[in-house]
Amino acid sequence: MTFVANNRMEWLFQRCHKETVCHSVSRSLLLASCLILVLTVALYPVLWSIGVQLHSALTGSYVAGHHSVLLLNSPNEQTAKDISRGIMERRLAASVNILSRTSTMYYWKGEIQDASEILLLVKTKTCKIQRVVDYVRSIHPYGNPEILSFPVGDGSPAYMKWMDEAIPDD
Repeated sequence: MTFVANNRMEWLFQRCHKETVCHSVSRSLLLASCLILVLTVALYPVLWSIGVQLHSALTGSYVAGHHSVLLLNSPNEQTAKDISRGIMERRLAASVNILSRTSTMYYWKGEIQDASEILLLVKTKTCKIQRVVDYVRSIHPYGNPEILSFPVGDGSPAYMKWMDEAIPDD
């Protein structure tokens, strides 16, 4: 009887030990998977940028949509320069073109308006658009400024590389 009890105890001990090891391994794998997932999400912009640069270097082609052009309006040249300088100081764009006075017609409060404005062309990474929009809205004198973005479908690989170098990844 003692021999049978010892065998059962040994069997239970081995089984419990195996289950503990299995649970420990399972927890470690789950923790590692969660850590990899969190790091991937946190580093996604950097990983995307590296992937785009590798793709461009290996194939000599451009990944569509990685860069965008934003159109912004401004009531006068000084405001346009102030907005442009703020965008550039924050490293949110590679360049901003300030186009001289344009004639603008638009509906406002049910009537056609005719005005002169300055148009800005902002060349940036697509991942920076929301930060540009937030900044422009915070300082723009219009209650509802024109801010439109267009993804770049293709372009000079050398220019796109320069844009990547000019705009840091976060």
